[in-house]
Amino acid sequence: MLSPAQISEFKTILDQRYQELREEIRKVLLESDKEQFQKLAGEVHDREELSVADLLVDINYAEIDHLLKELHETEDALRRIREGRYGICVDTGESIDLERLKAYPAAKRTLRAQTIYEKTHAGETHASL
Repeated sequence: MLSPAQISEFKTILDQRYQELREEIRKVLLESDKEQFQKLAGEVHDREELSVADLLVDINYAEIDHLLKELHETEDALRRIREGRYGICVDTGESIDLERLKAYPAAKRTLRAQTIYEKTHAGETHASL
C-alpha cells in the first residue's frame, strides 16, 4: 500500500506527464498542418512517391495515436488518485509493486495481471482519433 507522500509524489509526476503529453500532441498536430505535407502531396508524381507520402502521414497518425493512448492512461491514473484507488490493480485488487509504478506511473494492473490481460486481449484495437 502506498503512503500519502508516495501518492502525492506520483500525482506530481502524472500531472507533469499529462502536461507534457498535451504539448507533444499539440506540436505533432501543428506539424501535420504545415506546408511540408501539402507540398509533399503536391510533388507526388508516381506510385513510389505516393507510397512515401502515405507512409509519412501514417507515421504521424501512429505517433498521435500513441500519445493519445498514454494521455488517456495518465488521465485514468489521476482519476484513480482522486478516487483513492491509485496503486491498486483494477483486475485483482492487489497492490501494484512500487517499482512498477516508478517505471510506469499510469500502470493500472500488477505485472502478472497485465501479462494475462495482454494475452487475452491481443489484437484488440480501439480507435482513439
